[in-house]
Amino acid sequence: MDFDQLYKEQFPVVYRYLTVLCGNQALAEELTQETFCRAIEHSASFQGKCRLSVWLCQIGKNCWLSYLRKAKRQAGDEALEQMTSPQNIEEDLLIQENARQIHQRLHALPEPYREVFTLRVFAELPYTQIGELFGKSENWARVTYYRAKQKIKEGL
Repeated sequence: MDFDQLYKEQFPVVYRYLTVLCGNQALAEELTQETFCRAIEHSASFQGKCRLSVWLCQIGKNCWLSYLRKAKRQAGDEALEQMTSPQNIEEDLLIQENARQIHQRLHALPEPYREVFTLRVFAELPYTQIGELFGKSENWARVTYYRAKQKIKEGL
């Protein structure tokens, strides 16, 4: 398989995963590009023990973590998203409040729950791939996702 075909097939998976991690489409696109650059540089390290998409997502996660470390060293936080003007202010405020509560509950979850939930819901990865990312079984991914969902519901 040549690189162009590989890129076309794997780009959506990696991009969706990184969009979920960072919450910013432009940044996710940059990180996806960086992911594929690193994958080319280190292609000899791919041993075929997991799916290629899992390997690429792991590289993407490492790119994201590198970005966070670099951003932390640089000055100040910047807003990542711009809000659009609401047509119905009450409805918009209610939606924002619900989203805020879910967001808080999600980010309050311990690490495996938060990431498994994010990968399943936002990146739409199958349980088998989630399990592979963590070096665990598909059943572990299912149980962890279910528990994460329950923990989020408890707080609402």
